Amino acid sequence: MSTGRPLPHDTAALHVTGAARYVDDIPAPAGYLSLAFGLSDVAKGRILSVDLSAVRSAPGVVAVLTAEDLPFANDVSPSIHDEPLLADGTVHYVGQPIFLVVAQSHLAARKAARMGKVEIAEETPILTVDEALAAGSRFEEGPRIWTKGDAAEAISAAPHVIEGSMEVGAQEHFYLEGQTALALPQDGGEMVVHSSTQHPTEIQHKVAEALGLPMRDVRVETRRMGGGFGGKESQGNALAVACAVAARLTGKACRMRYDRDDDMVITGKRHDLRIDYRVGFDDTGRLLGIEFLHLMRCGWAQDLSLPVADRAMLHADNAYLLDHVRIESHRLKTNTCSNTAYRGFGGPQGMVGIERVVDHVAHVLGRDPLDVRRLNYYADAPAAGGDGELSAPRRLEAPSPEDISGQMNDDLASRGGPAERQSVAPAEGQTTPYGMAVEDFVLNGLTDRLVTECDYDARRAKVAAWNEANPALKRGIALTPVKFGISFTLTHLNQAGALVHVYQDGSVQVNHGGTEMGQGLYQKVAQVACESLGVPREVVKVTATDTGKVPNTSATAASSGSDLNGMAVKAACDTIRDRMAACLAELHQAPVEEVVFADGEVRVGQEVMSFDKAAALAYQNRVSLSSTGFYKTPGLAWDRIKGTGKPFFYFAHGAACSEVVIDTLTGEYRILRTDIIHDVGRSLNPALDIGQIEGGFVQGAGWLTTEELVWDDKGRLRTHAPSTYKIPACGDRPDIFNVSLWDGENRAETIYRSKAVGEPPFMLGISVLMALSDAVAACGPGYPALDAPATPERVLAAVERVRNG
Repeated sequence: MSTGRPLPHDTAALHVTGAARYVDDIPAPAGYLSLAFGLSDVAKGRILSVDLSAVRSAPGVVAVLTAEDLPFANDVSPSIHDEPLLADGTVHYVGQPIFLVVAQSHLAARKAARMGKVEIAEETPILTVDEALAAGSRFEEGPRIWTKGDAAEAISAAPHVIEGSMEVGAQEHFYLEGQTALALPQDGGEMVVHSSTQHPTEIQHKVAEALGLPMRDVRVETRRMGGGFGGKESQGNALAVACAVAARLTGKACRMRYDRDDDMVITGKRHDLRIDYRVGFDDTGRLLGIEFLHLMRCGWAQDLSLPVADRAMLHADNAYLLDHVRIESHRLKTNTCSNTAYRGFGGPQGMVGIERVVDHVAHVLGRDPLDVRRLNYYADAPAAGGDGELSAPRRLEAPSPEDISGQMNDDLASRGGPAERQSVAPAEGQTTPYGMAVEDFVLNGLTDRLVTECDYDARRAKVAAWNEANPALKRGIALTPVKFGISFTLTHLNQAGALVHVYQDGSVQVNHGGTEMGQGLYQKVAQVACESLGVPREVVKVTATDTGKVPNTSATAASSGSDLNGMAVKAACDTIRDRMAACLAELHQAPVEEVVFADGEVRVGQEVMSFDKAAALAYQNRVSLSSTGFYKTPGLAWDRIKGTGKPFFYFAHGAACSEVVIDTLTGEYRILRTDIIHDVGRSLNPALDIGQIEGGFVQGAGWLTTEELVWDDKGRLRTHAPSTYKIPACGDRPDIFNVSLWDGENRAETIYRSKAVGEPPFMLGISVLMALSDAVAACGPGYPALDAPATPERVLAAVERVRNG
């Protein structure tokens, strides 16, 4: 078997030695030029005058362009053509490009870009969701509302009703490789673009528009990115278009990259969201009716905000069966950067809302939040396929939580055993709030296993005893689930193509529409090709993503890279294998079903030959050893206006238990331990999957704890550098970090029954926020009502609120 092996990343050695070539490392022809944007320092206003004389006379400057100088479309939007490359009379946020400098070096371009004198009649910007609501500033005429049952009636009839509100902050992508592009002019006006992008076809499309060319005359190549996380799905358009326009104008290669500060100021973030909720529930904590109000800050241009807001609504149920629910979503236009795709694509924002609700309900009832969660779970699907066994856990050894202080008493008194936990009874026809049947739920069994593996009950009792004995340091523990839908919600994007060549020496070249951003997609796809052709890994080479080889690709997003491109590559490889089998069967006068490809060999009846000999024979007998492959996800149907249908092919699941300690005098905290079991179906590559789970969890925890973006009252981003914006570092990971895979194959017919693993683990980080809430709740009778990110300042404020009741 080639799939299922824990092989390292295909270019891991190049990464750690610094030899991996990224876009900015590609040698450019002699005399290439560098670009930089001149940016608005005003959030909203009309441009009165632009004096660029000092810019044009600056050392090294070759050309300076404004909107009037662009030859064709002045647009880099991925959606409704509302995002000009260069401002065309008005500015809409601090950091909006107004003019473009083309110079002989990167430094010369950056220096000159700061010499422009732009006079702007400043207007009052709309910066918050409340201001946008009051001004009617939005991207759809009214709110999007989805309903199931009668939430208002169910809440009115419920024994208990609570209301609350939660702020969920934005997040900077902070990819290690910033946005960058290189354009190389070709004969006949054609253009080759190297772009650090998750969506080469989108770059091709926007460059063709900007140059007035058909898409056939623009070729985009992407070998690898140094991280993307959704931030390179549409945000790279501006750089690629600018480079192509300048290359056409000057006839020279043009390169552009944002420095970190510019990158953070110019590009969009994860959408921040305010969630208001009203929920009715019974004495046990069963949710009877719930109403959500989502106020999403989208920024100045639409970008991908509508599907992001949709996915927040789609994941407002997370793992819970909600019979009566109403979700109202406002997509609000503000004078801030245009927010964009980010790992989870709105799903994390919607999911953290329902987890907050369950936590609040449990606090009101005085119950363990896990019991309330389990009570409201969907029912597990009947067992099928895999046996649900775990792979060997991967453990990072560190001191136990008890070692943090000598105050811990070995004879901590138990506050009593946990309430008896009952799995949800099997339900017929259980559906999501948008009417999709949930037929592959596994979280009851998975949660049972995690509770046992992480010793949840005993540890929760110890946490309670610790908190009783320690006035300053408080501990908290929480176990939270993830149910994440896999597919693009824009149905036509659920397709992929591939091109595979088998050469007469038996070597194999694979090309597909997915992009490599560090997640290991190329390795997984290569393993798929090996599995189909029965060849060893070293035989297969996956080449750079290239719109000239595979056209009309979808973005590598929605966690569908392996699902879509793996299937397309398998289809191409299967076609070639079947052609070879038919040829060899005829040559050996054997039934075609007796031709077997495995272990680098081909068996034809009793005859055994090497794969390279079989390839040579097929070539000599004039058999085509090249094939395209195509795949489209079956069974999808989605009406986003009505909010009904089947937007997802399947669900991926996981659960995390995190334990934290907070200092109630300062608000500081540490993650002591995290245990994760995550559902990846029949893993294509366990090593890569575990890496994605670990990284996703840490990034998700960072979003909800330290990663705070701050804009001032003029719309200026104040946290625009590593010195002021705090992503998690090595010391922020849990001291004890256990990750295991739930080994049950996917019920859906995916590539070798695997499941997506890119986005779902991100939401495991919600367990940290809920653990912090649990720790704060130990300080007094009030509910913590923690907003995110739960910075030490917010934790300290919550401690004071709780103590005051």
